[in-house]
Amino acid sequence: MGSLQNSPKEMAGGELRYGLAAMQGWREHMEDAHAAQPQLPGALAGWAFFAVYDGHAGSTVARFCAHHLLEEVVAGEAFAGPTESPEMVKEAVREGFLRIDSRMQALAQAEGWEHAGSTAVAVLVSPHHLYFINLGDSRALLCRAGRLTFYTEDHKPSRPRERERIENAGGTVTLQRINGSLAVSRALGDFDYKAVAWRGQTEQLVSPEPEVYEVARCPGEDEFLVLACDGVWDAFNTEGLCAFVRSRLLLTGDPQAVCEQVLDTGLYKGSRDNMTCMVVCFRGAPATSEAALQRERELDAYLESRVAGG
Repeated sequence: MGSLQNSPKEMAGGELRYGLAAMQGWREHMEDAHAAQPQLPGALAGWAFFAVYDGHAGSTVARFCAHHLLEEVVAGEAFAGPTESPEMVKEAVREGFLRIDSRMQALAQAEGWEHAGSTAVAVLVSPHHLYFINLGDSRALLCRAGRLTFYTEDHKPSRPRERERIENAGGTVTLQRINGSLAVSRALGDFDYKAVAWRGQTEQLVSPEPEVYEVARCPGEDEFLVLACDGVWDAFNTEGLCAFVRSRLLLTGDPQAVCEQVLDTGLYKGSRDNMTCMVVCFRGAPATSEAALQRERELDAYLESRVAGG
């Protein structure tokens, strides 16, 4: 039921370590995909990119984006110069998303996958900033100095700005879904929701335009990122997952093991969707704590005594 990476990967110099796990769960097919590059090549060697894609109506769009989205993003002028301009980076990300969506639309029409779509959540890590990129209802968070500091907001049809765009394009929001069917208001693909000839690319029933936020890095205080699809968020709220991941890092120090524990817990808590979780640790991530390990041993002993005692 699971598909797990064998070991944590890391950036040269140990600045970033990450783990990931993916599980088909109770679904008939696995439609999630992911991308993880802890060190980009060439002139962008100080940058990293992590993304989770949650496909629907097939995995075609999710898998295509996992292989090609980053190349569209870094093709922008913002990545050609020696200095980092946050506004230019954010615009390059938006343009990259729009380009890959146009590129896929031509392929979809030729190959017959107009109904497939995918959400995307990503973090582009530069030497100075974290760029959170969100499209749909997957979610990413940042834990800094032991606290949930930032997280992305889901794109749902019921949000006022999303509803306004949908209605302006001739659609309706029924049962919190577009035309009573699609539960996300922004996605890549879903081209049968992007066929209103008198509306622009970002004004369709479903928009491919991501929201991009920059957060200045705080070396020493930044602990970890979590990126996960909605199958995980069906089982955890944002603060709860942040606390869970931090508590598990104190016990294992291993982001890979933590991702596996997230999915096992999500399955136990009743999530029936595909699940993908990625944990990216900075140098400030919690180290294994003897106090936390002792509490865990005491809890295990207590539970064993209760079971033995009936």
